[in-house]
Amino acid sequence: MAGLAYAGYILALIGAIIIIILSLLAIIGSPFIAYNSPFAGIGVLAIGIIDLIIGIICAIGAKYVSTLTWGIILLVLGIIALGISNLGGILVIIGAILGLLSRA
Repeated sequence: MAGLAYAGYILALIGAIIIIILSLLAIIGSPFIAYNSPFAGIGVLAIGIIDLIIGIICAIGAKYVSTLTWGIILLVLGIIALGISNLGGILVIIGAILGLLSRA
C-alpha cells in the first residue's frame, strides 16, 4: 500500500506545481487584460491569487496525502482547481484518491 501513497504524493505534487505555475502566469498576464477591460483584469488577478493559495496548500498537503484529513482536503481543493487549471486539478484529484485508497 505504500506504493499507492507514494504515487498519490507524486501526482498531487506535480498537480500542485502546475497549478502554481498557471496561477503565476495569470497574475503576470492580468495587467495586459486590463487594457481591454479593467474589471476583467481585476478578476483574472483575483483568480490567480486564489489559485496560487490553492496550489501552495496542495504542495504542502501532498506530503500527507495518505492521511484521511489531507486526502479529503486535497480532493476538495482539486475539485475547486478544476475550473482554472484542468490538468493540475485532475492530477491533484487522482493523487488524493490514490492516497485515500492506500488507507484502505
